[in-house]
Amino acid sequence: MKIEMGESLFYSWLRHVKECQVVQTNWKPSPSWQLHGEEEIKRFMSITDEHFQNKYGYAIYKNNSLSQLLMQAEVDALGISMSDDKSEVYAIDVAFHESGLNYGDRQETVMRVIKKFIRTALCLIGYFDITRGEIIFASPKIHNAIINDLEPSITDLNTLLIEYNYNLTARVIANDDFNEIVLEPIIIASNGISDTSELFMRGYQLIKMFGDERRSSKLRVPKIADSKGVSNDKLSELKIGKIAQTFLREALESGKADDEEINLMRSKEYSKSVFGIDFPLLVLASEEFDSVRYYAKPLVINGVQYHLCSQWYEVPANNDRPFLLSWLERHGSIE
Repeated sequence: MKIEMGESLFYSWLRHVKECQVVQTNWKPSPSWQLHGEEEIKRFMSITDEHFQNKYGYAIYKNNSLSQLLMQAEVDALGISMSDDKSEVYAIDVAFHESGLNYGDRQETVMRVIKKFIRTALCLIGYFDITRGEIIFASPKIHNAIINDLEPSITDLNTLLIEYNYNLTARVIANDDFNEIVLEPIIIASNGISDTSELFMRGYQLIKMFGDERRSSKLRVPKIADSKGVSNDKLSELKIGKIAQTFLREALESGKADDEEINLMRSKEYSKSVFGIDFPLLVLASEEFDSVRYYAKPLVINGVQYHLCSQWYEVPANNDRPFLLSWLERHGSIE
């Protein structure tokens, strides 16, 4: 079976950055599946066909029928993240063209990308009965001329999706964003992962073995997580729990909080006011505590073992993220 590095990259990104419990590469629909809301999907296909033809001169479908369009579908990486009472779906197409994204001429390249977005949206709606999620086209190198043509088309598509009450968002990840949003967060999340099926992750770990880090016997957070190189933008794709487990753990173990603050972190009141959480940030590993509320892996501060609270939320009614990021900024762990 052919395995693409781009697909492996996003397999790891979905699992460890977006924290999807279900991930599949090379997803394709089966012709035996029932299509939900077929008439509504046909109307949306007709509306998008007319819109892009009239406004940009794009023949998106080239006389394809709905069934032909859907049977051509293939999603390079599909992930579902389930937490509390909601699910988030991510459908990703990735293209790696060393000289820059190219499906023919400039117009054909833009049309192909827009068609991929719409076809994936129709698959999510028709086969999964899902109208909430994110559809991503990713490429490490897309020339500015193509980006400039793509941007208004993607804005139009997202507007049409909203007008049709589909809470699906299309976006492109390319060039510098590809590095900051995809590659760097994966490197941050790579510590402690040893799944041999994740080829990109294993490749990165192999390279790291022969870098400067091999001179240290202590397992460290990769250099990207060091205090002077990480901005909030680079953390935007990481969920709050991953930020806590990576950056807060490193900050505490490296002595960025003094003894007085460490003692305060053992109180519920301080932890609530500073981090927004409902439990003490730290508990002594030697004492009894509610293990369900704390990460299993202990951290060591000045020779003493503690456990770090795992109860982090980022929903409108209870958003701990700004509290955590503010603390990390004040203590020089992020910019």
